[in-house]
Amino acid sequence: MSSASSSASQDSEEFEKSIAEDLVVTKYKMAGQIVNRVLRQIVEICKIGASVRNICTSGDKLILEETGKVFKSSGKKVKKGIAFPTCLSVNNCIANFSPLSDQPDYVLNEGDVVKVELGAHIDGFMASTGHTHVIASTPNNKVSGKRADVMLAAHYASQAALKLFKPGNKASQVTDAVQSVAIEFGCNPIKNTGSSRLKQFKIEQAFIQNPTEVDKPELEDFEFSLYDVYNVRICMSSGEGVGRQIGTKETLYRKTDEKYQLKLRASRMFYSEVSHKYGNMPFNLRSFEDYKSAKLGINECVNHKLLEVFPVLYEKPNEYVSHFGFTVLLMPTGPHRITGLLFELDLYESEYKIKNPQLKTLLNTSANQKNRKKKTKTLNQSSTLLGCIS
Repeated sequence: MSSASSSASQDSEEFEKSIAEDLVVTKYKMAGQIVNRVLRQIVEICKIGASVRNICTSGDKLILEETGKVFKSSGKKVKKGIAFPTCLSVNNCIANFSPLSDQPDYVLNEGDVVKVELGAHIDGFMASTGHTHVIASTPNNKVSGKRADVMLAAHYASQAALKLFKPGNKASQVTDAVQSVAIEFGCNPIKNTGSSRLKQFKIEQAFIQNPTEVDKPELEDFEFSLYDVYNVRICMSSGEGVGRQIGTKETLYRKTDEKYQLKLRASRMFYSEVSHKYGNMPFNLRSFEDYKSAKLGINECVNHKLLEVFPVLYEKPNEYVSHFGFTVLLMPTGPHRITGLLFELDLYESEYKIKNPQLKTLLNTSANQKNRKKKTKTLNQSSTLLGCIS
C-alpha cells in the first residue's frame, strides 16, 4: 500500500461521525425508540411475584429482537444489539443487579422501588435509559414517605439537568442543579455516579455527580458543545448517598483499552469472543452460551485491567434509591432527549416541594428553542387579544 493510500485510510479511520449528519441522528433515534419500547414492556411486567432474573433475561432478548429488525436489507452489514444489559436494582440496591441462573434471584413485592437500566445500539450509536418504578403504585395507592421523596428528587433533578444541556453551559452547572434539587427533598445524590459522552462504539467518562472530596481536585470542568451526545445518569438516595459492595457477585463487564498478553488459553478464547461480539460495549456473562466456562477466563482479564467490572452497589438498609437516566443529543434547536418514559406525578405525595426560585425558573424553562418560540408567539397573540378586549 502506498503512503498516500495508507494516510487516506488512517484519516478515514480517525474520522468520527457525529449528529451533524442526518443518518447518524436517525440511527440514534432508532436505538432510542427501541429502548423506549422495551422499557415500556419491562415496566409492565414488573409486578408482585415477578422474578428479577427472568425480567432481565426478557429485556435482553427483546433488545436483540428489536435491533435485529432494522437495517436487514442494507448491503452493508450493520452491527447492532445491546448497549447496556438489562438490570433491575431494587430498593437500596443502587445499580447493576442482573443475576445469573446459578445466583440468588429477587422476587418483587408491593412497594418495591425498582430501577430499570438498559440500552441498545445501531451501528455503534448508543441509546440508554434509567427508569424507576414503584410496584403496585396507582393514583388510589399513592407512594409516600421516603419512597416519594427520592422519586420526586430524581425526577426533578433529571428535568433540571436536561434544561442545562446546551452548548456553552458547563458540567458543573448540571451537578450543582442536581445537588440543589436533592436538598429540596431531603435526599442525597449517589456519590460518583458517572455520566458519559457517547461516540460511535465509544463510551467516554464525562462528568461525575456528587464527587467525593478526594476526587474533586482530579475533575476538570468542561463546556458542552453542539453535536455532543451524552448518556446522563441521575441517582438519588434517601440515605447518605454512598454506595458499598455487600458481596453480591457482579455479572456485568466492559472491555477497556488496556493491553496485555494473556497467559491462559481459556482467558485468550474468552477475551477474543468479547472483543469480537461486544467491542467496548458492556455485556452480561449470561449472554455467553456457556458462561460457566467463560468464568474461567474472566479473572485474568480483570486482574490485568483488560475488563472493567460493574460492581453491584448498595445504600444502607431501609433506605431507597431512585434513578432516572436518558440519552440526549445537543442539536441546534436545543437538547433532544431520545430515551425515557413520562413520569406520573399523580402517583406520589411528599411533604417536600421545590421552593428554590432559581430551580423553579429553570424547571419552567423550555429546553427546546422551537417550543420557546411557539410559547412566545402564543403569549404575544394572547397579549394582542387581551389588548383588543380591554
